[in-house]
Amino acid sequence: MRLTIEIGADDMSRIQRITGEKKKSPAVSHALTEFLKLRERRDFIGRVLAGKTDFSLSNEQLEARDSF
Repeated sequence: MRLTIEIGADDMSRIQRITGEKKKSPAVSHALTEFLKLRERRDFIGRVLAGKTDFSLSNEQLEARDSF
């Protein structure tokens, strides 16, 4: 999907440096993907610590998952 956004020059430079991407579009895409993964992990851990989830996978099933 294509969209137009405004990002300050300093923030864009930081995004490119942190992601290691030289071009702007891939840098923003990479940063957004990493942000979403981090947020999902944080939300999941919060639910686990609050006892709001029943995560009943075996150790083998858990190790086979690629998403964590």
